[in-house]
Amino acid sequence: MAFQIRKGDLVQVITGADKGKQGRVLRVDGAAQRVRVESVRMQKRHLKAGRAAAKTGGIIEQEGFISISNVMAVDPSTKEPSRIRIEERDGRRIRVFTKSGEPVPDSGN
Repeated sequence: MAFQIRKGDLVQVITGADKGKQGRVLRVDGAAQRVRVESVRMQKRHLKAGRAAAKTGGIIEQEGFISISNVMAVDPSTKEPSRIRIEERDGRRIRVFTKSGEPVPDSGN
């Protein structure tokens, strides 16, 4: 299944405990239909010493996954969440914001 949200997109959480928060998509898990967004759903992880993430061990904070249906892409021209549709322009299929008609900026990934 193809999703309109991709890694690097600016999204806003539309429901849940972090409703209203905005951030960039760090990872998309297509099989589980979940995304990881920066500074959203922060979780504490306890790591043993010697692990790759923490040489000394301890408690680290990292983002957790949220459902892809709970986020919407943010249109940079209006600064508001908008749906995305696929259009064909110049023989190429591109993602376009529904409200403004502007193409989604390429995240470079």
